[in-house]
Amino acid sequence: MVVVIPRLLRGSVGAICTQAAPLRLTPSALRHLTRSRVDFFIPGVSVVGGFSICSSPRLLEQERMIELAVKHTNHPPALWIHNQCTLDSEVALRVGGQFFFDPQPSDASRNLVLIAGGVGINPLLSILRHAADLYRERASKGQGYEMGTVRLLYSAKDTSELLFKKNILDLVNEFPEKIACSLHVTKQTTQISADLRPYITEGRITEKEIRDYISKETLFYICGPPPMTDFFSKELESSRVPREHICFEKWW
Repeated sequence: MVVVIPRLLRGSVGAICTQAAPLRLTPSALRHLTRSRVDFFIPGVSVVGGFSICSSPRLLEQERMIELAVKHTNHPPALWIHNQCTLDSEVALRVGGQFFFDPQPSDASRNLVLIAGGVGINPLLSILRHAADLYRERASKGQGYEMGTVRLLYSAKDTSELLFKKNILDLVNEFPEKIACSLHVTKQTTQISADLRPYITEGRITEKEIRDYISKETLFYICGPPPMTDFFSKELESSRVPREHICFEKWW
């Protein structure tokens, strides 16, 4: 059973937590977990962990599972997840954040541009996976939200730090006319593999690249280091993109 305290969901860990730890829950309100982040309360650990959800809301609805990408660091909640967490360990989650995409079937069709830096890919992967589920629903049932196109621009130091690249490319290949990605590396020192090469651009994401996707039907989601999110959100505003079409989250 799940005990719901004001915005607090209590459940058990359904798998041994690794670098991208899946957590099995049975929440009474699935909709809360379309949000981007959870505060992670661990019995016996005084520090609260804050982690981004990287799975689609549909995974929770169908499998009673969410995925949190947790980097192995000395932060006490991360240490507990990697070193002590076991099957059926009990934790409590408080869901929050305003960084999410949750359209209703009657909403106007929108294109998405997702701009990620480093581990900022985590909540954007959740949005990308959600878009893929919306495409599948529309294709199989002929109804539901009509999703526009999705473009992911993702920058990291090198290809080894491009997280979830296989998951991303699988979605690009599944929906080649709907989902596209441009993977940027800024300090690559090794040879880029043949399967990644078509998607790789050496150098940072540029203002021009972003401006090419501006339209009145497009929403922009930005997540990365604060200087990056500040730069691109200001660039978009100066290009007269409405503020309500720009959503960003900073990681520190």
